[in-house]
Amino acid sequence: MFNSISSQASKLINLTTRRKRNVDSKTKLITITSGKGGVGKSTFTANIAFLLAQRGLKIAVLDADIGLANMQVLFDIKPKYTFFDYIDGNKSINDVISQTSYENISLLAGKSGYQYSNHSNSFVFTRVVEDIISLNKFDILLVDTGAGLNDFVKEFLSISDNIIALTTTDPSALTDVYSLIKMLSIDKDKLMLCFNHTKNYKIGETIANSLVNLAKKNRLNQDFMVEYIGNVSTSANISTTGRLRKLFTKEFLDDDSTKQLQDVINYLLKNIY
Repeated sequence: MFNSISSQASKLINLTTRRKRNVDSKTKLITITSGKGGVGKSTFTANIAFLLAQRGLKIAVLDADIGLANMQVLFDIKPKYTFFDYIDGNKSINDVISQTSYENISLLAGKSGYQYSNHSNSFVFTRVVEDIISLNKFDILLVDTGAGLNDFVKEFLSISDNIIALTTTDPSALTDVYSLIKMLSIDKDKLMLCFNHTKNYKIGETIANSLVNLAKKNRLNQDFMVEYIGNVSTSANISTTGRLRKLFTKEFLDDDSTKQLQDVINYLLKNIY
């Protein structure tokens, strides 16, 4: 029992040490989550990465959808290693960082079907994020979480101050994102909210305001801010490019969806810098 307590204490001390070291890192951490699956979160993340890289920023993407990773498909690469090779102690952190075919974008791939039960409650995912930041070689680290609010998603959310929740106007998606708001309001200052597959900016803004009013009615943390950062409308080009393993923001620069995503990035960058 003493050994177990000592081991847990050592992990906490190591996390604290890493966080102090990371204060000097230039890397900004942005975690993208959804609550509900199927809202287009991974496609959103990959295209956000591309537009940020086009602005000259060095981007790392961590595919944190544990057991259901698909970011390598969106970037159309076959990584030799995944970040689980680092967790398991088989490779260094640099070994598991794969350069994509897109300039300034690197990927730490996940692994579909991975049996992760041995890593439950062990801070290993926190360690990966902290160690990427400690490299001090990227401007932004984008973490693409899995759907839902399981322990693994919660761990990634717990270490991030910049969280984007992607949702749609689907009632079940809104229910899930409200659950996310309730959870984060306990110990976070803010949440950035973006609507996907939504016709225009105003629709998303109206629903975002309704969620805020509901939170106030239910007396959630009054200091917690939900910041609406924009919408991305439905486009046939998004699904077409996805099937072809291409990014719609690269292939369709003048598409309304691409322009809307640029607006989202403008708001995002103002928030983190």
